[in-house]
Amino acid sequence: MDVKTADLCDRLEDEVRAGKVRVLEPMLNSYGGRAAFQGRIATLRLFEDNSLVRKALEAPGEDRVLVIDGGGSLRCALVGDQLAALGEKNGWAGIVVNGCIRDSRAIGEMAIGVLALDTHPLRSIKKGIGEADVAVRFAGVTFAPGDHLYADEDGVLVSPEPLEA
Repeated sequence: MDVKTADLCDRLEDEVRAGKVRVLEPMLNSYGGRAAFQGRIATLRLFEDNSLVRKALEAPGEDRVLVIDGGGSLRCALVGDQLAALGEKNGWAGIVVNGCIRDSRAIGEMAIGVLALDTHPLRSIKKGIGEADVAVRFAGVTFAPGDHLYADEDGVLVSPEPLEA
């Protein structure tokens, strides 16, 4: 499906204005080779520790989107080329990071959507600390496991139900 968030916003304006369909504040940059992507959301909450990211991306993605609330840290990267390649291989549609990524050039050549605040060359620590499958909030939006995310060059939408194109 060719995602067009602007068209979805036009068609669903009442739902957007009522908060049923949520629009992220513009703060994320696109780094993946796939600018437009969509899928059911899986979530992680962690801080400067990407152990749970690897664990999540090792599982079958089933065209889901992994939403990582890294607390907005700009001190290290939570996703690099190896994790993005793992996500691509295992069928994840995309990764959204409230934090940084690294290996951006390599990630830009992969068939996976990747959105993040910025890039940082330092890798994260690995202590296995964090939470999976919990509601997370950033960019003015709450992401619940099982919600649906739609992203393209114009922005990101989140809905509790799948949206028809």
